[in-house]
Amino acid sequence: MLALSTVLAGRDGNRAQVGLMRWQCRRGMRELDELLLDYLDRHYSTTSETEKEAFRALLELSNRELIRYLLHKEKPAAEPLARVVKCILNRTPD
Repeated sequence: MLALSTVLAGRDGNRAQVGLMRWQCRRGMRELDELLLDYLDRHYSTTSETEKEAFRALLELSNRELIRYLLHKEKPAAEPLARVVKCILNRTPD
């Protein structure tokens, strides 16, 4: 079964970039993996370019920073990152 992000990458014409982001979402910590992959699969393809850039920047952060923002719910200083973090934390379960 194809992941939704793979299907959506075909629409965006950027399959390699989404594949790389899927790999970057795998942080070796289940909680982070699930939050990041869920955002990539459900929201990334429909967001603005600004939010896409912010998500890519979020993936460049260390696990320690991601834990602070996504598990301890600290707000990032940069507003674009803060919007993406808020969206990730406000996800709705299946």
